[in-house]
Amino acid sequence: MDTVQALPGSVLRHPGYLNFAASRVFSSLSFQCVAIAMGWMIYDQTHSAFALALVGLCQFLPMVVLTFVVGHVADRFDRRRIGLVCQLIEAATSLLLAVATWQQWLTPAGILVAVTILGATTAFERPTMAALLPNIVPGSMLQRAVATTTSMQQTAFIVGPSLGGLLYGVHPVAPFAVAAVLFAVASFNVISIRMQWTPAKREPVTLTSVFAGVSFIRSRPVVLGTISLDLFAVLLGGATALLPMFARDILHAGPWGLGLLRAAPAIGALVMSIMLARRPLRSHVGIKMLAAVAVFGVATIVFSLSTNIALSVCALFVVGASDTVSVVVRSSLVQLLTPDEMRGRVNAVNSLFIGTSNQLGEFESGMLAGFMGPVVAGIIGGVGTIAVVLMWMRLFPDLAKVRTLQG
Repeated sequence: MDTVQALPGSVLRHPGYLNFAASRVFSSLSFQCVAIAMGWMIYDQTHSAFALALVGLCQFLPMVVLTFVVGHVADRFDRRRIGLVCQLIEAATSLLLAVATWQQWLTPAGILVAVTILGATTAFERPTMAALLPNIVPGSMLQRAVATTTSMQQTAFIVGPSLGGLLYGVHPVAPFAVAAVLFAVASFNVISIRMQWTPAKREPVTLTSVFAGVSFIRSRPVVLGTISLDLFAVLLGGATALLPMFARDILHAGPWGLGLLRAAPAIGALVMSIMLARRPLRSHVGIKMLAAVAVFGVATIVFSLSTNIALSVCALFVVGASDTVSVVVRSSLVQLLTPDEMRGRVNAVNSLFIGTSNQLGEFESGMLAGFMGPVVAGIIGGVGTIAVVLMWMRLFPDLAKVRTLQG
């Protein structure tokens, strides 16, 4: 596969990176399988946009509650072991979902409980693994490492929804059972990671140290502007949370159609991340990021207005590609500007911003769609995203002045 071919100077040549990437890929693949099955199941049982909104809320709330705990844990303990515990809990949860579905015990309330548990483990896993990456590859290759990891994860995001939809079509138990096995494989890889550098000794826990991640981000306008732009853009442009409604009620497609729609943004993101891995952004980074977020808003509007599944897939492809530019810029800036001894706390805050834009965005979109319908909700989100770009150009003028992410 092209995304894993080792090239001269490739991050794939660094010890431990393949285990790191495999852990992220299998974890993402598993989560997508579970998410597609739970999303279809809860909407099939309730036929309610509000139920879909609650799924996003249950993923988001644990992240809010645990953010500052997560940061200190990631900065004080072996990050590999934290990832291991998280993935084992995710495997156990998926296995319980499989049993509950098999025995026909799984209700909408049970699905929301499972979503909350997975949300809590994800709150620990994502920032911890992000903080681990600079201990594996040198800073000079970090942007390439972020883009390469993103391309691999997007491959999982492509395969995961399609696989989840296919397995659900075969039997509702199948996606949960397969996810349990894949989470176990991810846990084996994370504990096998070889560290290139030993993390420094951690500072004592104080009130100041707990909120050090927030203080760090506030002290750097470029970082604050970048992650807040992503937050509000994806928060408003979260029409992808309504894919079960679009697939079933507007495009009149079954589980296979939902899987295709879920995969489309990941395909776009994969293409863009491969491009960025091979040809990293070297100039006018800020302008390119702002333009990409504006394109994200336009593509969201096109998707919301579409009644043709081919056009909808193309629009979602552009959504994924444009969002990836922001992801790589944000991730690279955060990692390059943060000392290792506080990367856990900074990445925890960054993860909260990401979670707010994704999970709370799903809640916002679901609530708005419940009152106004999915099409109007999507259009409002796309227009709002473009408005945010224009506002951020005035509020954070230094964003447009960012030239490079090299080292």
